[in-house]
Amino acid sequence: MDDNKMVAGKVKKPGKRGRKPAKIDLKAKLERSRQSARECRARKKLRYQYLEELVSSKERAICALREELEMYKQWCSAMDQGKIPSEIKALLTGDEQRTPQGGSSTKTRKNNNISSHGQS
Repeated sequence: MDDNKMVAGKVKKPGKRGRKPAKIDLKAKLERSRQSARECRARKKLRYQYLEELVSSKERAICALREELEMYKQWCSAMDQGKIPSEIKALLTGDEQRTPQGGSSTKTRKNNNISSHGQS
């Protein structure tokens, strides 16, 4: 009770001084609360829209990658049977034209794949 002070026979507690603030108008308080709730719902709706768009774009990317994987599987299967797919032939002839010194086509192909992936 060291913090309490005796003034004119009454014990005063430390803390807020002066008059108490007038009661806040309940209607105004309720309206502010409603407005805040509306804004919160609007933000939530925008956030969900953004996330749905993000999910759909990722799903499209997954489908494209699955198609690419299937194409590579078919190429491997064809090469296992001793056939060279026309797409690979086109890549090989394109690589040979780009390397006039007759460098390793495998190394050139890897470099081309790296550079093509970096551009997209």
